[in-house]
Amino acid sequence: MAVILDGKALAKSTEQALSGRVNRFKSKSGRVPRLATILVGDDPASATYVKMKGNACARVGMLSLRIEMGQGTTTKQLLDKINELNDDPLTDGILLQHPVPSQVDERAAFEAVSLEKDVDGVTCLGFGRMSMGRAAYGSATPAGIMRLLDHYNIRPDGKHAVVIGRSPILGKPMAMMLLNRNATVTVCHSKTRDLADFVRSADIVVAAAGKPQLVKGEWIKEGAVVVDAGYHPGNVGDVELTSASLKASAYTPVPGGVGPMTISTLIQQTMDAAEKSIIN
Repeated sequence: MAVILDGKALAKSTEQALSGRVNRFKSKSGRVPRLATILVGDDPASATYVKMKGNACARVGMLSLRIEMGQGTTTKQLLDKINELNDDPLTDGILLQHPVPSQVDERAAFEAVSLEKDVDGVTCLGFGRMSMGRAAYGSATPAGIMRLLDHYNIRPDGKHAVVIGRSPILGKPMAMMLLNRNATVTVCHSKTRDLADFVRSADIVVAAAGKPQLVKGEWIKEGAVVVDAGYHPGNVGDVELTSASLKASAYTPVPGGVGPMTISTLIQQTMDAAEKSIIN
């Protein structure tokens, strides 16, 4: 029977450990770690995600500074706000909720976040350092996936990993994290021909294409590890999990797999940044 990679349970145990770290940090520094979240526009899903991140901060005793900016916000206005937070010694991490309205240069906004406060792992500098094995905060979702694999003693070394999706904050950093852990990595995307053939050869499949049930259960190799990073209405992901789970040795459920790990990693990296601020 396949092992269920329970991200919800791991996130809960992580929060318990983080609560202790928050208390120790408060006694040393005299302040509370703080994550600043920036919500630009009026997208309901984005507002929900920001609320979930704020709730996670509250559960471990961290502060969450929620900044809401209007639908008509300009790139300059957003950059000014990010720079203000960069200069604020009470802010340990900065999260810009994706996506932003079309008139805003999202990449410029991401790049404005200082490396020390880039706890969501969205900057080019952070990606480059991570890719080269240097200290940086990894993109929260792929970093959360790596934590989940580690927790269940799933070693990528020597395995063929197929990553489906090439987004700058999920697919690309996921591929580099697996490569840094000695996996042989294939990245597939919307232009890939014969996707099924690549998946059939994979020891580890990470589906992050954003298309409901794109990956068919019949494509999964016997004994493969299946990580489904998608989420769509009806509680389905990017994989046909009902059939895929019959062949996989381990898989992430949807929901309760990758999603909780994303938020867990975000607040853990904010805690890391806070601790580094008093060491430096």
